[in-house]
Formats: sequence, structure tokens, C-alpha cells
Amino acid sequence: MKFNVAEIAGKLPQLLPMVLSYAASSGSLLIANLAQLVTFAILARSFGAVEFGVFVSVTAVTSIAVHLCGLGASECMVRRVARDHSIYPVMLGHNLILTLTSGVVLVLIGMLVLPFWMKLSPDPAQNTLAILLILITNIILVRLILLTEQIFIGHSQFPAANRSVVGFAFARTAAAALACLVFGVTSLVDWAIWQFSAHVLVAIVYAWSLRKLGRPQYRIVREEIRLGILFATPFIFRAIRQNVDLLMLGIMANPEVVGSYGVARRIIDSSYLSIDAMNRLVYPGLARLSIDGIHNAIGRTKKILLAALAIGFGSALAIFLISPFLPILFGREYVSLVSFCRILSGTVVFVAVWSVAVDALGAAGYHGPRAAILNTGNALGAGLIAWGTWVAPPQGTLISVYLIEIGIMIAAWIVLLHVARNSAAAAQNRSVTP
Repeated sequence: MKFNVAEIAGKLPQLLPMVLSYAASSGSLLIANLAQLVTFAILARSFGAVEFGVFVSVTAVTSIAVHLCGLGASECMVRRVARDHSIYPVMLGHNLILTLTSGVVLVLIGMLVLPFWMKLSPDPAQNTLAILLILITNIILVRLILLTEQIFIGHSQFPAANRSVVGFAFARTAAAALACLVFGVTSLVDWAIWQFSAHVLVAIVYAWSLRKLGRPQYRIVREEIRLGILFATPFIFRAIRQNVDLLMLGIMANPEVVGSYGVARRIIDSSYLSIDAMNRLVYPGLARLSIDGIHNAIGRTKKILLAALAIGFGSALAIFLISPFLPILFGREYVSLVSFCRILSGTVVFVAVWSVAVDALGAAGYHGPRAAILNTGNALGAGLIAWGTWVAPPQGTLISVYLIEIGIMIAAWIVLLHVARNSAAAAQNRSVTP
């Protein structure tokens, strides 16, 4: 293969905006990631291994519920609004109705179950209040705050989207630092009040920042309910699969293992942000390319795959190299943290590969196949992790995680290429039919 230097040089000005956009997107998510790790470190050191283990378990439950909140309605912001900005007021009203109604239902269900399962305080009144605040914060308020980023992305206002991500992360870090380091908060009950207050403040500020884009028109868009549910269910099943290990380890292992594994999982999950930084930029473009068939976007998707591989390997290597320094940040009592991080670092590569395929399917509107891949993989994965953790904690947990990510990767690309071939064949038949 011969490379034309002049031709490559001529394309550099065209590539520069894309490179700068990715740098800004990944930079904002990286900063947010670091802020989240600092928040986690402050809470881990202030709570101690036992209290922090309880915090990890509570977070695991709400991490599943937050994906149910809104029934996936936020996806229409980066798909339909990206194609037609005039539909934004209707889509915003659709989102607010579904988010608030489903959020209230989830909070009520949580209040019926969690007070009898988790004891955050020996005082029943304090225990109930703390759980209520945590549920409202981690489900309804988090979903509303995250919607801001999707709205800005749908309007191609990526700098504003980046600022919303960084601002939210910094607000949580500031709340943790103020609560734990200044006012000496050491319990989850007291932290629940601080966390709730910080999220309310952020939600108000972000709502004000969106006022110029238009007021919501409150109505349900019926055709988007099914698509939203199909879009959301993979995240729900993935959240179940990603948190069943924490819940099982909470039963089978000691608090130190649960705390160390929870920190390691947070670090690995945060590393996916480098992949998300790219996907959030290319998703609207893939949606536009695939209007007349997903086969029109397959060439772009393969190029994105190469970038995803580079990002995945780079992230995995970075985690492996910085792991020995993590006990300095989180505390020496988390003795298993380094080994957990190093073992799990390789999963980032497999996630990078399958995320490209499922995002291409989602951008083209193939939410059914996308949901089938991720829901099946994560449902089977949840059972596999539960069994592996039960049989050999934590070694069985770690092996199960790798098997799941590899399986999803293979299935996603098989389905994507199959759908693209069918789309190309259908387009060719249309062109020859008089």
C-alpha cells in the first residue's frame, strides 16, 4: 500500500476538528472520572471498610433502578432531536413525564423493601429517612441531571455537554470533601443528607442552563415508549449483572474484599468513559448516515472500531500501571485493591469492541437486535457471576466477568454484520426494481 503524503496532509485540516472534539469530550470525561475517583476515595477513607461496604451495597441497588427510571426516554434526545431540533420541546416533555412517574414508582418500591433489608442506622426513623433520601437522589435526581448531557448532545452543543459532565462530577466531589473533610461526616446516614442537597442544587442549576432551548410540551410520544424500553433494558440487565457480584460478595466474602472489589469495579467502570467519549460524538453522525439503511454506516463503524481498540488498550494499560499507587489514595486497609484492578483491566478492551457494534445498531434504530444481544448476555452473565461467586469467591467472579464480555463482543459483531448485509441486499433490490 502506497501512502500519498500530500493527500494525507490535505486531509489533516478536515480531521483536526474531529480530533479536537474527541480531545474535549474525552478530556471532560477524564476529568469527571478523576473527580469521581477522588469522591470515592474520600468516602472510602472517611467511612472505613465496614461502612463503605454497606455504601457499595446500597449503590449497587440504586445503580440498577436508575436505568429503569425514565424507561430509556433520554435516547430520543440523541437520535430524533439530532435529526430535527424542532421536535425538542415534545421530546423534553416526554422525558420529564416518564422520568418523574417511573422514578416515584421506583422510590416507593424501594421504600417497601430496603428498610427491612439494609440497616443504615439503629434508629428506625433515621434509617427510613436516609434510605428515602438515597433513593430520591440516586434514582430521580441523577436521571434528571444526566438528561442535561443528552439534551446538549442532541443539539450538537458538545462543549455544553462536556461542562455538564464535569460540573456534576465536581459538585459531588465538593460535597464529599466538605461533608467528610470539613464537617467530619463518617456515616452513610449523615452523607445521605449532604448528597441529596448537592444533587438538588445541581439539578436546579442545570434546569436553568437549558431554559433557552425551549419549554417542554408535556405529552407522551407513544412510538418512543417501545424504543426507549428496548434501549433501556440492556442497561438494566447490565446493571444487574454488574452489581450481582457486589451483592453476592457481600454475602460470601469479608467487608475488605467487598470494599476493595467495589473500588476496583468503580475504577474499571470509570475507564469506560474514554470509550463513551468517542461514542457520544459519533452516535448522532451514525444516526444520520443510517437513515437509508445501516449498510451506509458500516464503513464508518469499522473505522470507529480501530479507534476504540486503541482507546481500550491504552485505558487497560493505564489502569495496570497506576494500580500499585491506589492504596495511597484509598487507604492501606484495602489490601486486595491492586490485584483486583490489574486482573480486571483487560476487560476494557472487550467492552470497547462490542460497544462500537451495539452503538451502530442503536443509532440505526435496531433496538430490538441490540437489546437481544445485551439482555441475553447480561441475563446469562448475572447467573454466571452469581454461580461463580458462590462456588469460588472472588476468583470465580473474575473469570465470569471475562467470559461475559468476550461472549457479548462476538455476538454483537456477528449480528451487526448480518444486519448490514441484509440492509445492503434490500437497498440493491430496491434500486433494480422498476
